[in-house]
Formats: sequence, structure tokens, C-alpha cells
Amino acid sequence: MEKKFKRYTVTAALPYANGPVHIGHLAGCYIPADIYVRYLRARGKDVKFICGSDEHGVAITIKAQKEGVTPQEVVDKYHKMMGDAFTDFGISFDIYSRTSGKTHHETASEFFKTVYDNGQFTEEVSEQYYDEAAKQFLADRYIIGTCPKCGNENAYGDQCEKCGTSLSPTELINPRSTLSGASPVLRTTKHWFLPLDKMEPSIREYVESHKEWKTNVFGQCMSWLNQGLHPRAMTRDLDWGVKVPLPGADGKVLYVWFDAPIGYISATKELTPDWEKYWKEEDTRLIHFIGKDNIVFHCIIFPAILRAHGGYIVADNVPANEFLNLEGDKISTSRNWAVWLHEYLKDFAGKQDVLRYVLCANAPETKDNDFTWKDFQARNNNELLAVFGNFINRVMVLSHKYFERKVPAIGTLTDMDREVIAELKKYPATIAASLEQFRFREALSELMNLARLGNKYLADTEPWKVIKTDEARVKTILNIGLQIAANLAVLSEPFLPFSSGKLYKMLNMPHLNWDEAGNEHLLAVGHTITEASLLFEKIEDEAIDIQLQRLEDTKKSNQLQQAVAGPVKEAVSFDEFSKMDIRVGTILAAEKVAKTKKLLKLTIDTGIDQRTVVSGIAEYYEPEKIVGQQVSILVNLAPREIKGIMSHGMILMAENTDGTLAFVSPLSPVNNGGSVK
Repeated sequence: MEKKFKRYTVTAALPYANGPVHIGHLAGCYIPADIYVRYLRARGKDVKFICGSDEHGVAITIKAQKEGVTPQEVVDKYHKMMGDAFTDFGISFDIYSRTSGKTHHETASEFFKTVYDNGQFTEEVSEQYYDEAAKQFLADRYIIGTCPKCGNENAYGDQCEKCGTSLSPTELINPRSTLSGASPVLRTTKHWFLPLDKMEPSIREYVESHKEWKTNVFGQCMSWLNQGLHPRAMTRDLDWGVKVPLPGADGKVLYVWFDAPIGYISATKELTPDWEKYWKEEDTRLIHFIGKDNIVFHCIIFPAILRAHGGYIVADNVPANEFLNLEGDKISTSRNWAVWLHEYLKDFAGKQDVLRYVLCANAPETKDNDFTWKDFQARNNNELLAVFGNFINRVMVLSHKYFERKVPAIGTLTDMDREVIAELKKYPATIAASLEQFRFREALSELMNLARLGNKYLADTEPWKVIKTDEARVKTILNIGLQIAANLAVLSEPFLPFSSGKLYKMLNMPHLNWDEAGNEHLLAVGHTITEASLLFEKIEDEAIDIQLQRLEDTKKSNQLQQAVAGPVKEAVSFDEFSKMDIRVGTILAAEKVAKTKKLLKLTIDTGIDQRTVVSGIAEYYEPEKIVGQQVSILVNLAPREIKGIMSHGMILMAENTDGTLAFVSPLSPVNNGGSVK
């Protein structure tokens, strides 16, 4: 018998406060979590939707070092950026908290102390990597090396982001410090370990009791369990994080994967004084929405921590998604290969629901999927606009035109009418069944099928033709059409909250709950609707071209940064080098050499004389724009005839890895004839 729950605690993964939110985050957990929570609220369920910024861990300190600021400045910046973007995008958290706050530090510290007092930790002195150049122990993410599973040469000390394998630093092949680049050495240090090996039977029993979990989630958990669990340190040698609340633990903080998930609990504490109901009572259903890289932490390590403490429920489901790629390439924050939410909200103002729709329709629920801007455009224009928006516009405009914005009375029903009404009644239960099973793509597809039902009904009944001969029949058609529109307003709210709000306003109807949908009498006869407006707008090629060009620019920038310099040429003696006479000169005149694409004829003042030089830079510079440019010129190069022009010297150019050229010029003006040494 299926268990009945009185309330729901729904968490979405705490994003690291070291960068903005991108579409991979949204597709992975935030959009499905928000759809599910909005659905539960529409069913009148008692639900708390919990999230916040994960502000500890090495990712934060690394970001701070790169930017030359404090960790607190980093988390303050990105906490606000992410929180604002989530709000503007319509992610309806009941609270968006942060782990650097006082309540969280107190909660996490008390949690650790209770587990310690329960005798659950083992205290071990072990060897851990130490950077002798930086003079500090290295946390997992300060160490990179070759993954022993897939050979990725840039795997982190806790996880390989290429294959998803959870690791320990000592498993890496050829480890190196991200602080200094040096090979770390092993030194002894004391830490507190959670003995997962001893807890393995109870964790296995827990996982195996949830065979209804998504295949990717259950499979990854069983793979980990079948390899055997090992004790895992719950503390780290760092100065940024929740301090270990024990004597003799100076310079140590809680491991981020002990600290961060407790952020769900501390955030709920901030939200309501009744927080314990949502974390300790067995009739509460706890659900974690995460990406696949966090499965082990939420399904094995966090439940182990909760049980070591005692008194807490564990997750009933963890509907993790796979990864979303971008234009055929893995999304990467470090390579800036992403669609950032705050930029999208600026570039596509008022189109939050378009991105919500596309990321849900193409969600990586069972395998990695790919986001492309062309698909984004096509789904907006061919589905949202042409199907959903088209139906609403047609039924609204016809109702205005024929019946002065009043819901007309329904008359005699035909077999077609009865079939459409019967189909309409099925949709709330059909969509709900998909949502209850966390099949969000399927649920969204069913919602669009309701819009298609409305479109087909209008196309088959042709009220714009029938009005000429049978007004009563048109009243029935448009009554049913408006009832379908009203049902779409109710059922689309979890998926498309902004569009649903617009539709509610157009139909001038009160907000209804889910169980009221499936009704062909949502709008009373004579009810006045408002003026029609477009739910969706066409996205033109120009807007997409801008996004594609931005990605192309990013790709080129990455190629330049990642390019490897060519090998050093054969050594020359100082005497050989000193024979070259390089001077600073100024270009006085420039013109293209006839019948060539690459050559320019330059007149250069070398300080010694004015001379002619032929240079192959015509593809990169327009002649009139380089007059006055100071250059470096090799003045004692033997003269050479090029295309009938005698060239006396050679200007020096720097070549990028993409083949483009740049002048080698002084940063500040130098007298013509000045030597380059």
C-alpha cells in the first residue's frame, strides 16, 4: 500500500556561490523541482521548498584567490546574483538561505557535536597531501591529477567531473597542487571520520528499499555500495568554513559535504519555527532534486550523517537528472561555455517561460541532452507560439468579435463536443500521474496535447464559417474553447507560471487549484473576459545569431588561451643575435600591392632614412589605418625584390595561434631610429 504523507520537504541542490547560475543548473534540478513544488501547492499540499547558497568549500577559496578578494566578498557577490536570478526566473523557493549565516554555523556545529557525542566518529591520524611551497594541507579540490577510472588528466581530489567517479586524493595518478603546481607530499594530520564501512548494511538496506528510484540514481548508488564503502573524513584543514567544535581542532573546518546538506535543515529553521515537522516526522516526504554528480552525497553520505545523528527522516526520493550540454560541448564555467541565467533574463526580457519550456521539454532525465539555440528558437516558434499561443489567441479573438467578450451559452452538444469534453476531463489526472513519477518531459508534452486538442477542435468546427449560418452552434464551440483555455491556465501554472498568470488575467478568472481542473464549467455563462494579448512572441533569427556569435567568440578565446606555443628553435650565439639591427620606425605611407591579396607597400621613417618595405599584412590591416603606427623594423636585412618592388628591411610581427598578426610596437612613443635590444 502506498504511503500517505501529510507534508513535503523539497530541496534543490545548494549552488556553489562562486559563479552565476547557468542552464545546466536549471535543467538539472531547479526547473523540475519548481514544477513539482508548484504542482504540490496546486493540490493544496503542505510543502516547503528549500534552497540556498553553498558558501563553503574549496571552490570558494579558489575563486577568492583568483579574484584577489576575500572568500566572504566572493560569496556575498554570487549569493545576491544567484538569488536575484532565481527570483526573476520564477523559481519559487520558500526560502533561499546561505551557509555562511549564523543559524547555519550553529546548526552544523551542533550537528557535528551530537554525532561526535554519539560516538559515531573515529579519530584518525592519517597522511594527507601537503603543499610545501604554499605551506598548507591541500583539501580535495586543491589537488588535481589523472583519474584512475577514465584517464582524465584534470580530475579533482574528490571527484572526476568527466566520468563522475567519486575519488580520494591518494587515488589520483600524478597528483599536483592547484596552488603552486608542485607535486604534493604526504604529511600526518588528525581528522574525524564517518565509518561508512560499518554503516554499509543499513545504507544498503535503505537504497535497496527504493527500487522505484530513477535507474541512473539507483544504479549509481548500487555501484558504489558494491565496491564497498570506506571511512570518509568529515573535517578538513582549512580556515574557511564551519569550525570543528572540538578541542585541539584549530585550523580545521567541517567537510563541505557534511556542512552543505545540513544547510537544508538550517534554512528550514530560518523559515519556520515548526521546522522539526519537516525533518523529523515520519509522515513527511523528503525529496532531493539534484544533478547526477551529487547522487552519492545525497543518497549515501547525507543519509549516513542523518542516521549517525538520529531523529531525522531520510529522502524518500532523489530524482536526479543527467547533464545538459551546450551546442554539442560540455557546459564549463571555467571555459565560459554556458548560457548564464542573468544574461538570458537581460537578452530575452519577459521570456522566462520560453527557457523554462525548452529546458523541461529537452530535460536530461535519463541521458545527457544538448541545448542548441536553433532548437530553442524552433520550440518557441513552432510549439509555444504556433500551438499554445495560437489556440489562446484564436479563441479569445473570436469570442471578442462575436460575443462582446462574454462567455456564450452552451447549446446542444454534438458527438465531437462530447468527445472533446471527455478528453479534457482526463488531462489533470494524466499530467499529475507523470509529475508524481517525476517524468516532467512527459507531463509537459501532455499539457501541450491539451492545447493541440483545442486547436484541432477549432480547426474541425470552423466557427468563423459557421457564424454565417448558425450562431447558436458557434456559442457552443466558443464556450468549449474558452473552457479549454481556462483549464490550460490552471494546468500550465507549474510549467509556465508567467504565461499562466497572463492567461488568468485575460480570462478574468480567480486562481483555481489543480483538482478543479478537468471541468467544462470553469467559466460561467455571461462571464466577461478581458482584451486578448499575445502569450508568446516570435523569436527572430537576429536574436539567435547574437547568441551563436557570443559562443563563437568564447570558443575562439578558449582556443587562444589553451594553445600551446611552438618548440624553441635552434640556439644562436649572442654574437649572431647582435648582428641584427632592429630599430623603431614610423609608417609614413601604405598602399596595397597590385594583383596581390597579402602585400602592402610601406614607406617607413627609420630615423636613419625613409625606405620602402613590402610586408604581407594586407589581410589584417587597412592601409589608411596604419599610417602613423610605430613598428619594429630589421634595418640591416639584405634588400629583396618582391613583385617588382625593392624591399629594404622587414617589420616584426607577433603571430597568434589562429594565424592573425599584431605589430611589435613600443608601449609609449620612441624616437625613430631607437634601437630594440
